[in-house]
Amino acid sequence: MLIAKVIGTVVATRKNSNLIGSKFMIVETLPVMGETQRLVAVDQAGAGIEDLVLVALGSAARMQSGSENSSTDAAIVGIIDNPEEIFIK
Repeated sequence: MLIAKVIGTVVATRKNSNLIGSKFMIVETLPVMGETQRLVAVDQAGAGIEDLVLVALGSAARMQSGSENSSTDAAIVGIIDNPEEIFIK
């Protein structure tokens, strides 16, 4: 699982039938997670731009999306309530 910031959205009018009705967000992992990377994640939590989120990857993301047969590799599974606590040691 990764901690990332939502930085944008992706609109896909044509997609796999298992993903119809899903919202896609562009997320960027935080430096505290190591090397930063950008991913497209299915939004299961109702996140918005600038939110800090938890992102599940791989089979965990597919299970979260409700279909093990979907082509999901990353899913937003939570929104972080107190982001300032991440940076406090």
